[in-house]
Amino acid sequence: MARSDYAVQQARIEREIQKLQKQADVLLQKQRKPIVQSIIRTISEYGITQEELAPAFEKAARRSAVKSADSTSTSAKKTAAPRVKRTVEPKYRHPETGDTWTGRGKAPRWITAAEAEGKQRDSFLIQK
Repeated sequence: MARSDYAVQQARIEREIQKLQKQADVLLQKQRKPIVQSIIRTISEYGITQEELAPAFEKAARRSAVKSADSTSTSAKKTAAPRVKRTVEPKYRHPETGDTWTGRGKAPRWITAAEAEGKQRDSFLIQK
């Protein structure tokens, strides 16, 4: 295809995009119109004044500002260095092999085998 053909196609696509954007704007206005009318009807029904609305708008603006600040700080937290895992001192020790276990997670085979033989887990506790 020639370069001029691409330019013609690009211009046609851009016109189509503009046309679709205008249609989207018209649809949005149609959707908003009944909502605005409902708000005006409610304001009139309850006798709400501009002085009453101003603080509510300010409060909503502060809330949205805090939310956007929170979202930026959480994204900063995600990019921060990962947490350093703490080491946990062993709680149990095998008397013959010296193998140890912290007592967290799945029990090692030597503990489960000893318990199957009838020994108590407490007999492997490390004395401090």
